[in-house]
Amino acid sequence: MNKKVLLFLAQGFEAYEASAFTDVFGWSRECGFEQVDMLTTGLRPVLKCYWNLIVQPEIPFGQINVDDFDALAIPGGAGDAGFFEDAYDERFLSLIREFDKKGKPIASICVAALPIGKSGILKNRKATTWDLNEGARRRQLARFGALVQEKQLVVDNNIITSTGPATSLDVAFHLLEMLTSSRNVDEIKRNMRFKLD
Repeated sequence: MNKKVLLFLAQGFEAYEASAFTDVFGWSRECGFEQVDMLTTGLRPVLKCYWNLIVQPEIPFGQINVDDFDALAIPGGAGDAGFFEDAYDERFLSLIREFDKKGKPIASICVAALPIGKSGILKNRKATTWDLNEGARRRQLARFGALVQEKQLVVDNNIITSTGPATSLDVAFHLLEMLTSSRNVDEIKRNMRFKLD
């Protein structure tokens, strides 16, 4: 049976960050040695991304069973487009805690590290987030107890955090490698026409 990733989309999510996950895992189903499926969910029946793309999640949030999934992926988004209304919702924070309690990978991009921090699971763990705006988001992450790192991408056990859209593909490939193997990631990159080292 294929492994399965849950992609949580908040209102005002960053479409590019979400698409890195959907493309990498889509290619894994198409040509991977180890295929990984992905399903989208959200707290609303219809979501609008930061740049106005409209998306209908595949599975209603209330129907999620954490045991059905092997990892959680969270793209960031914009506060003025409603991102934190959904990302800080206690229903979602509880879901983050469940994934972490079971030791399942949680991959986030940009400010998606903040709901992970707000859930309480980043206390005394290394993490990073959006680093512009004079570091306001990093200070916010530190107030949640995270050990903020001056890096583009940080992995602490099962948690992946990063600084912004430019890291999206790196996060998605790292999550795929955590779930499968470096050989599988190389095969996906080869088919997507990335230059391999």
